[in-house]
Amino acid sequence: MPKSKVSLDVTQVENFIFDMSRCIKCKGCTWVDHIYMPGVKYSTRCPSATKYLFDSYGAYGKMRIGLALVEGRLDYSDELLKILYACTLCGACDVGCKRNLDLEIELTLEALRIKAVKDGKGPMPEHKKIAQKIMKQHNFFGSPHENRRKWLPKEIKPSPKADVLYFVGCSASYIHPEIAQATAKILDASGTPFMLLPDEWCCGNMLYSVGMIDEARKLAKRNIDAVRKTGAKTLLTSCAEGYRMWKVDYPKILNMSTADLGFKVVHLTEYVDELIKKGALKLANKINLRLTYHDPCSLSRLSEPWVPWKGERGLWGVVNPPLERRRGTNGIYQPPRDTLNSIPGVELVEMPRMRENAFCCGAGRGTKEAFPEFASWAAEQRLVEAKEVSAEAIVSACPWCKDNFAKAASNNGGSLKVLDFSELVLSSIGSTGKRR
Repeated sequence: MPKSKVSLDVTQVENFIFDMSRCIKCKGCTWVDHIYMPGVKYSTRCPSATKYLFDSYGAYGKMRIGLALVEGRLDYSDELLKILYACTLCGACDVGCKRNLDLEIELTLEALRIKAVKDGKGPMPEHKKIAQKIMKQHNFFGSPHENRRKWLPKEIKPSPKADVLYFVGCSASYIHPEIAQATAKILDASGTPFMLLPDEWCCGNMLYSVGMIDEARKLAKRNIDAVRKTGAKTLLTSCAEGYRMWKVDYPKILNMSTADLGFKVVHLTEYVDELIKKGALKLANKINLRLTYHDPCSLSRLSEPWVPWKGERGLWGVVNPPLERRRGTNGIYQPPRDTLNSIPGVELVEMPRMRENAFCCGAGRGTKEAFPEFASWAAEQRLVEAKEVSAEAIVSACPWCKDNFAKAASNNGGSLKVLDFSELVLSSIGSTGKRR
């Protein structure tokens, strides 16, 4: 095999021809590795392959379809676009493959969507409507931009200048303000001064997720410049999707390292864990609840820092310089668990599929908008798993997870509570939390 120039640039799908052509259809992307699998009942990790029961919907099918597209042996069709977009891009296939072959499956899937948009075929009509809202009203929902700060409680006064900048995100600003309010109150209780962006816009998560790379890149540049102008040292999010977008995808589409952003990106779960361990926050109120924690995909296996890479691929696919693979094992797993375990009265139980093997909630990356039935099904699968371990509540750390779980729980008429990490922490602080 002659040496070839290659990089991790997702705007050029040709970078991933090797990955698409070397898939051996082992289905390690679909099945949970046997050493973690407690039984057949919860043995799959890919929502698309599990739902649609057809090889084309698994990563092994999409790799072949993608290769045929790139080589001109296959044309676009409605069914092909459905296969590309009826996928949560949750990263489960990627971490599964990297236990065996080290193929870049997640990047390939993102590159195929970017190609679909460049070819004038993507994204789905529902995505285009959301994109218009983002570009006109600067938020995912098309709500009045001037209402973005209406979530802010009167008793909380953000600082005009602080080291910590809280990036609220569209969902917590408009749909789930209780998450933004809880986050602000937690920071206030710990004596942490924080500021907000003077004019916060959507992070553009969905734009990038559906392949609209030019629009996403423009928004990334605007948002990064806005944060840099504030002088903030830490950008804090309470949204897993926004966290991944700032920490991983902004650097990815701007060809830079996460370390070069000029500020640190942290999620509330990380920040609270640090506050507790250094004694700045105490969880004193008892909460008698048996709960299970759902790992949001973008906070777990998709959250590892981004480092650009380019080089040569030679014999047997060996690359030079060496490439440190993002395997998903270094995601944000322990901090939220440590915090939940520190709440008096809480009994934390684990679902069979957890950490990098967690089953996606189904809400992210444009799935819920174009394929609502699929998104609801995925959430229902996860709730069944939570009930299997006799949990009274399922807790996540992303407003998109909470929204999808809550709707699924309501449709099923069950008694399982759906909570966000921020709400549970605030309840445990209670009236004992006061600004220092």
